[in-house]
Amino acid sequence: MTLRYARHPDLRLTALEGEGVALHLGTRRYYSVSESGLDILEALAAPKTLPELVALLTAKYEVTAEQAEATTRAFIEKGLSTGTVTAEDVS
Repeated sequence: MTLRYARHPDLRLTALEGEGVALHLGTRRYYSVSESGLDILEALAAPKTLPELVALLTAKYEVTAEQAEATTRAFIEKGLSTGTVTAEDVS
């Protein structure tokens, strides 16, 4: 199964110094996100696979692919549970 992730269409982002704030217009909830979380959400303006997101983080930050994958998986799982991220099976 190949999943593509995207940010929810009702999600709005604001970058602050070193982090960001996400507002879900549908639920009217605010979320504080780290700089790397903001990078992920910005990238998810268009659907991306986990390997594409990992490549984004390893290109920008000094982390291993394993570290980037663990961070990205955790972020995506949290996003799916809060409704800020959606998933689509494209296999």
